Amino acid sequence: MTHPQDPLDRRSDGRQLQLETHGLDVIGDAERKGTPRTLFWPWFGANVSVLGLSYGAFAFGFGISFWQALAAGVIGIVVSFLLCGFIAVAGKRGSAPTMVLSRAAYGVRGNRLPSVISWVLTVGWETVLTALATMATATVFGRLGWGGGTETKVVALMVVAALTVVGGVMGFDLIMHLQTWITVITGVLTVVYVGLVADHIHWSTVSAIPAGSAQEFIGALVFMMTGFGLGWVNAAADYSRYLPRGSSSRGVIGWTTFGASAAPLLLLVFGLLLAGSSEKLSKTIAADPIGALTTILPTWFLVPFAVVAVLGLVGGAVLDIYSSGLALLSAGLRVPRYLAALLDGVLMIAGAVYIVFFAGTFLGQFMGFLTTLGVPIAAWCGVMLADLALRRRDYDEGDLYHPHGRYGDVPPLPLLLTLGATAVGWGLVTNTAASWLTWQGYLLEPFGLGGRSGAWAYANLGVLVALALTFLGTLLLGRGRVRAQEAQAPSPSPSEGVYSV
Repeated sequence: MTHPQDPLDRRSDGRQLQLETHGLDVIGDAERKGTPRTLFWPWFGANVSVLGLSYGAFAFGFGISFWQALAAGVIGIVVSFLLCGFIAVAGKRGSAPTMVLSRAAYGVRGNRLPSVISWVLTVGWETVLTALATMATATVFGRLGWGGGTETKVVALMVVAALTVVGGVMGFDLIMHLQTWITVITGVLTVVYVGLVADHIHWSTVSAIPAGSAQEFIGALVFMMTGFGLGWVNAAADYSRYLPRGSSSRGVIGWTTFGASAAPLLLLVFGLLLAGSSEKLSKTIAADPIGALTTILPTWFLVPFAVVAVLGLVGGAVLDIYSSGLALLSAGLRVPRYLAALLDGVLMIAGAVYIVFFAGTFLGQFMGFLTTLGVPIAAWCGVMLADLALRRRDYDEGDLYHPHGRYGDVPPLPLLLTLGATAVGWGLVTNTAASWLTWQGYLLEPFGLGGRSGAWAYANLGVLVALALTFLGTLLLGRGRVRAQEAQAPSPSPSEGVYSV
């Protein structure tokens, strides 16, 4: 039963679905409703995509066994989404979007750097998800004999893009309703899919896959973290900001982590069993991660599969385009939120056109994208987590918008930590599958890790190192700054309709 003031049921307070006018401004107490358990719906809906099945093949690509891949997946998924849960607490403590709350750590205008990185990451993710939905639709239509060429891809791209852009532009109310339906529909159809292809699993083949090295296991673990929770940390507070201030912090952490992790964990296990049972399927997934999953389906279920694939991917893309618009505003663009989301939608479509019609192998570019942006996002996450842990009081909402307030304008410490950790991190990752990223890994040889062709080349340690460096650096060096901020008297509340600073 829906809570009487649950944001999933606006009928209870007489509200109809409407265009959200909130941008970077603080959500007033009168508009903050619901309970932490309502966070389950957007997070589950955004992560129930059948793309989770393909991560089984991705994990085996690191040369590890089933049990190693399972351990890497479980640890990577749960830990990375737990980080999202921690950052989601900032939303209910500060009532503003994630990349506005980040100003407390980075300063009002110093925060533009992580905002730009966050914007690039979310636009990249929504582009990838839109492209995958388009390719999956074309594959299904091709198998049905309804055409699967350029015309089909164009129409599919237009439909997927329209669903994503409309959801992102309309904002919070529509997203919460949309994610509820996506959760139910995709959840049911995914269970049916699992039942239909279960006979393709051969445990003897899966269990015979040899174990890999510790370095290969770490590489898979980091890939799982960047592919799941670390791709969402920069948006984790965008939905919890609508909860009442008195909401349980443990509840926010728990429901965010559970809602986001539940579907990926189940899908990963089944994806590992499928990919481990067929080397051919595992290799095919690298080129078309979603469409490849149709090759083992009976014809009559292809259309329902297309529905579950598209809706699952749209669920993630909608949250991305909503948060990318907020990140763009935080980076300094002075337009209403819905126009920022619309602009991101145009970029998303252009990027999806490139991936669908012009790009080559998908997996190499995808892994390069994740690990490259995973380093600076991990560095930001470390600063944000440590800053949040140091605070004993809620954010001063007024000063989040004033460069001369307690949070400062461009404080050097967090920026230097982030830039330094990113430089070290990029030196410890490699992306040989993406030709434009071969410059990375420049510290592997000096640090005695075997260089770009050694055993540690694909462990992608840089993501974990960047997270640790900024977290520990902020804990050790930022305590005095936070205490000085919290010792000041409250500032006047920010005015309504703030777009950016």
